[in-house]
Amino acid sequence: MSKTKDVKYKNLFLGLLFDAIGMLSFAVPFIGDFSDVIWAPIAAWLMTRLYKGKAGQVAGAVTFFEEIMPGLDIVPMFTIMWFYTHVFKAGKKEHVIDID
Repeated sequence: MSKTKDVKYKNLFLGLLFDAIGMLSFAVPFIGDFSDVIWAPIAAWLMTRLYKGKAGQVAGAVTFFEEIMPGLDIVPMFTIMWFYTHVFKAGKKEHVIDID
C-alpha cells in the first residue's frame, strides 16, 4: 500500500473513532451533554489536524458547533469530512482536463 493510501485509511479509522467518542455522550443521559463542553473544542482541534487548509478550518468550526449543540452528536462529522476529502473531492480532480 502506498503512503498516501496509508494516511487515507488511517484518517478513516481515526475519524470513525472520534465520531464514536463524540456519540458516547448519548450513553449517559443529562451528564453526557455536559461532556460535550469538553469534547467540542478537542474535536474541532483534531479535525483541523486531520485535514489541513481552509477545508480543515471550516470542518473544525462545523464540528465544534455540532458537538456543542445538544442532540446533534449523532452527526458523524469526521466520517463526512473523510468522504468529502477522499471520495467526492478526489473524484472531482480526476475529471480535470489539462489542455497543455
